[in-house]
Amino acid sequence: MNTKPPARASGSLIERAAAVFDLGLDRTPADALVPHIPAPEIAPQPAKVTLEHDPAAPPRAVSEPAGHIQGPIAMVDSERLRAQGFIIPGAPATILSEEFRQIKRTLMLAAMGGPKTKSVASGRLILVCSGHPNEGKTFTAVNLALSLATERDIEVLLIDGDVAKPEILSTLGLPGTLGLMDALVDPTVDIEKLIIQTDIPKLSVLPAGRAAAHDTEALASDYAHTLIRDLIAKHPKRVVVFDSAPVLAASPASVLAHHVGQILMVVRADQTPEPELREAVGLLSGCPHIHLMLNSVTYFGGNKKYGAYYGLGD
Repeated sequence: MNTKPPARASGSLIERAAAVFDLGLDRTPADALVPHIPAPEIAPQPAKVTLEHDPAAPPRAVSEPAGHIQGPIAMVDSERLRAQGFIIPGAPATILSEEFRQIKRTLMLAAMGGPKTKSVASGRLILVCSGHPNEGKTFTAVNLALSLATERDIEVLLIDGDVAKPEILSTLGLPGTLGLMDALVDPTVDIEKLIIQTDIPKLSVLPAGRAAAHDTEALASDYAHTLIRDLIAKHPKRVVVFDSAPVLAASPASVLAHHVGQILMVVRADQTPEPELREAVGLLSGCPHIHLMLNSVTYFGGNKKYGAYYGLGD
């Protein structure tokens, strides 16, 4: 475990995390960390719709939100999200949603650029990962995607890149089977037709797809590089969020790092040993922009909780 003294109670949690571990990572200000405990695993429940994701299926009789690509729409299970402690689309602001607003600002600045800042190469491809399982990576990836989807000028594609243990569909209560790996192993498959449009405006999902014997090799191929880059090259307003496997538990994350422009590394407070964090960061060296997000933090930096300005405190 980390033996360094506690970080100062100033600056955002991500800045203090970087200062504690001193990994030489991107320490751009304005990141905030989510002081939560990842929601417990819940057995998958039947989705609210019986739609089997068939690219050839006709559209359902549902009004499409503005900004969506024409196609069938699947309904996200908001009650399931609520039960698991996620951000609820369209609900009033909460402390959690305010935290993720802080987190996405630095990522968005790097992805899209600003008046005084240039965007980073492939910055619209964002990988969310952790060193070990149960550190909150899927919780973070889904909440980040939900928060990004509220932005006016972008569309969000959430991809389940954890092929061995995919959780995105069950978390959102969505149907579907074919996905990323199916498109990688069969060049005749149009990956855009595998994307599931949701009833949340500007949010779509690409499942992990069916596991194959050589998943990592498929992800490392030149074809994968081209396919992933085309996801943003052909859609200038699209931001892609990957939920990946834990980097110290499986190899796909280190391969995906070479395809993305930013990485959000979830670090669970008082659980992730510093040497293992350094090892994980080393394995992700294919991406030059790595941000640390310190998770499950209890912060007593003052008497008022973050979000109290909006009346969001308990």
